[in-house]
Amino acid sequence: MTFIWPGMLVLVVLVPVFVVLYLVQQWRRRQTVARYSSFGLLPAGRGAGFRRHVPPALFLAGLAILLVSLARPQAVLALPREEGTVILTFDVSGSMAADDIKPTRLEAAKAAARDFVASQPLSVQIGVVAFSDNGFTVQAPTTDKEAVLATINRLAPTRGTSLAQGILASLSAIDAGSGTTTHLYSNLPVTPTPTPTPVPAGTYIPAVVVLLTDGENNESPDPLQAAQTAVQRGVRIFTIGLGSASGTTLHVNGFTVHTQLNEAILQQISQMTAGAYYNAVNTQDLHTIYSHLGSQLVVKSQNTEITSILAGASLLVMLAGAAFSLRWFSRAP
Repeated sequence: MTFIWPGMLVLVVLVPVFVVLYLVQQWRRRQTVARYSSFGLLPAGRGAGFRRHVPPALFLAGLAILLVSLARPQAVLALPREEGTVILTFDVSGSMAADDIKPTRLEAAKAAARDFVASQPLSVQIGVVAFSDNGFTVQAPTTDKEAVLATINRLAPTRGTSLAQGILASLSAIDAGSGTTTHLYSNLPVTPTPTPTPVPAGTYIPAVVVLLTDGENNESPDPLQAAQTAVQRGVRIFTIGLGSASGTTLHVNGFTVHTQLNEAILQQISQMTAGAYYNAVNTQDLHTIYSHLGSQLVVKSQNTEITSILAGASLLVMLAGAAFSLRWFSRAP
């Protein structure tokens, strides 16, 4: 917790002062009771007992909270917000031209992605990455939905599948959205950037990757190493597996291709990065998955002032003290 006006914390010393004054007052009260009881002017007995101290204790606790709130405290909170960056990462390997999902796997994926883009608020930046044996950013993150949709429409199948290249290109695209990289619109192999300083465990930046693929990883480097880079940067990856883990024989442009979805590695990637894995076997599945993603993608951790929360808590504690005092002694403390 940090404070905007830390100098105001000096007022907290008033709390122990009031505690001492209260203890002195109680000591004098006991002396008075003992003196007059000896003359038979006051009845002997325990009286209200511990209940006498509950209302003052609550008032002092409320006062302490109120004095802390005067320093305008701030805390890092992970709040759902309609802002952030979403990178749509598409596998454009040759098998995505298969027509077992009509009209083709890639066209079905593009249609679902277009609906997803249309449903996002303008405060969310969306980027597009395509990968096969290489990874490249085809649209840097932007709030211009028309530019994003036009980029999605231009995607076409190419060669092999390298999940690592897709992940690394997606991380570069996130950097591009923050203005920290200039390597855009390149089909050259993506090389890892220097290892970043790991963020604290459980910390996630307001940027996520939605990675869609339909086959096995058959190109280097190791996708789990690339996923570890995402972990170090606090980037969550949501993976979508298109097709069947048991394997399918596809007919693509006159060729017969056997493709098998490697669900295990996609699940590992999503688990490592605190994302989620989804499997889609038809067009409806794709639309359902993208609509579900839209409700959970953007969570932003930020330093948030919690003065009002503490002030409200202090008021509730003081009101509780007043309520106990009225209930037990028919008077305000």
